[in-house]
Amino acid sequence: MLEVDGIDVYYGDLQALWDVSVTVEGKELAVICGSNGSGKSTLLKTVAGILKPKRGSIKFLDKKIDGIPPYTNVGQGISLVPEGARVFPYTTVLDNLKLGAYTVKEKERIKESLKFVYEIFPVLRERENQLAGTLSGGERQMLAIGRALMSEPKLLLLDEPSAGLAPLLSANVFEVIKEINKGKGTSILLSEQNLHQALKLADRAYVLETGRVVLTGTGEEVLNNDMVKKAYLGL
Repeated sequence: MLEVDGIDVYYGDLQALWDVSVTVEGKELAVICGSNGSGKSTLLKTVAGILKPKRGSIKFLDKKIDGIPPYTNVGQGISLVPEGARVFPYTTVLDNLKLGAYTVKEKERIKESLKFVYEIFPVLRERENQLAGTLSGGERQMLAIGRALMSEPKLLLLDEPSAGLAPLLSANVFEVIKEINKGKGTSILLSEQNLHQALKLADRAYVLETGRVVLTGTGEEVLNNDMVKKAYLGL
């Protein structure tokens, strides 16, 4: 489904990614591991079309997409949930969700997507007429994920979805990620620092260090790797 092949990415003259290659197959959950500054967010932004690689290529469903603007990628089935639970604070929960469906023209499909979002995040139904800016941090994260799901993505990009959440809310978010992936069949590329939770769900995983992929494997293989245990799990 997604093939990232040997990309180099820069911020101005500063190189952030070196020769990075990542694959996500259909209905697969892939995890990007790494510390702050390792390049995880840069990789997701590049796949989404916010950044353009200077070298290498990105293909989605066998179509080259590097350099295509983000709104075009959304229409093709790629949605990004950026880090920080970013919502439109002065509009209602329901309007935030409807904005996520701007590429979907059929009203029935929008209704079905909204029904699914309310099923996995029942609190959003309760808050649908509330201004998004008045939600708690956990509720805003639910809304950000729900809004991305309204575009019916084939590939969902999640950047640190558990960041800043209490342990119970974090566990709930991972349960929802599992449901989106296994229940709905949506492919997911997940950047996450809560490696133990993320790698337990992962079909495959990549470890980034200073912009380079230094380890790949199944979620279980990476979780049990001695380097990962020492560097990221404190074991």
